[in-house]
Amino acid sequence: MAAKPKLTYFDFRGAAEPIRYVLEYSNVEYEDKRIQVEDWLELKPTIPFGLLPTLEINGKVINQSTAICRYYAKKVGLAGSDDFEALQIDAIADTVVDLRTAIGMYHWRTPEAEKPARAKVLKTENIPTYFSQFEKILKENDGYFVNGKLSYADLLFAGTAEYFNNVMKFDVFEGYPLAKALVEKVHNLPRIKEWVARRPQTLL
Repeated sequence: MAAKPKLTYFDFRGAAEPIRYVLEYSNVEYEDKRIQVEDWLELKPTIPFGLLPTLEINGKVINQSTAICRYYAKKVGLAGSDDFEALQIDAIADTVVDLRTAIGMYHWRTPEAEKPARAKVLKTENIPTYFSQFEKILKENDGYFVNGKLSYADLLFAGTAEYFNNVMKFDVFEGYPLAKALVEKVHNLPRIKEWVARRPQTLL
């Protein structure tokens, strides 16, 4: 019997939570290995490219959170019914990750003295630019990102929603009702709802 996939990340949601959403939705049994930040320097040299999250499958360690999401999404029909639909889904997923990366860089890499100015740019320029486009796309696709049906891009977006809010310390969804409604729809999916109820409670 093959070993369960092992997801390794820090003890918070961050970039791993979308993977957890896809795994939970797909009803995949997996090991959710959470490491402490203080242990990272020792562990980092053993990790491909020195980046988390990773997923170990049959002894092979894979990095890149979106690629991992897509791998499992394909197995349950959430990665597109044809090449063009898959392209649209991937484009949305990559765009969400771009915003998550920008917000993460603000939180983890910006010097404290520069944070107020950077937070202002994110709040007044970057986030509205992304979210206004998200709203437009959701309106054109009946409340989902692609072709009016659930895809892994929707799970990725919902799995990142709390990270956006918790890092920025304001409701980034205010004024964007379709984006907010999408997150609620995903969180009401039975397996996602059950996961959210039992997952470890963390700040990020």
